[in-house]
Amino acid sequence: MDLSCLKNKVIVSVQAAYGEPLYDEACINGMLQTVVNGGAAGVRVAGFRDVKNAKKLLNVPVIGLTKPKALPQNWREIVYITPTIDDVKVLIDADADIIAIDGTSRDHKFDIGEAISLIHANNKLAMADIATFEEGIKCSKYGFDIISTTLSGYTTESLSESEEPDFDLLKNLTENTKIPVFLEGRVWEPEHVKKAFELNAHSVVIGSAITRPQLIVKRFIEKGI
Repeated sequence: MDLSCLKNKVIVSVQAAYGEPLYDEACINGMLQTVVNGGAAGVRVAGFRDVKNAKKLLNVPVIGLTKPKALPQNWREIVYITPTIDDVKVLIDADADIIAIDGTSRDHKFDIGEAISLIHANNKLAMADIATFEEGIKCSKYGFDIISTTLSGYTTESLSESEEPDFDLLKNLTENTKIPVFLEGRVWEPEHVKKAFELNAHSVVIGSAITRPQLIVKRFIEKGI
């Protein structure tokens, strides 16, 4: 696919954890259609079911990934986003346009180069979810098509209490790599989107601020009391 259709555009991550009320298939489908009606240029979804449905219901690029039904307590230390080659194959079968895999320095159960080759062999794009500048540079050399700041602040190497997106990481990556860099993570305000594009982000991915009502409510309560 041609990534120019996502240039300076907002992508919405439509996900719910297994067991949450919104994990219901009809709820996810409704959110998918709603965010696109609102102007989302693409979506990011987890699992075969939701990737397949997004491709059926929408006419925008679909970023696919997999996650375990329940994150273990040591989730900051392990690879859990598309963690195996079989998961990559599941997303290919679901026809995701872009396949997101963990691009951090943590131990992988597969060879990253092999995963990228498999993705490209099936005419898909490979996206690296990273947490640090060093990881981003390494992934650009691996042959990824996209780097995303998705995991910044969420790994043991990048722990942060900041409520702001990692604009420093974004700036360093856009200035030192030639491939598209997406900003993702802790995007809560329209001003965050504007700043990201000023720093030459290719696209901005917004998740919780739009599609996780329980976190939105919690945020209002905590900041309002």
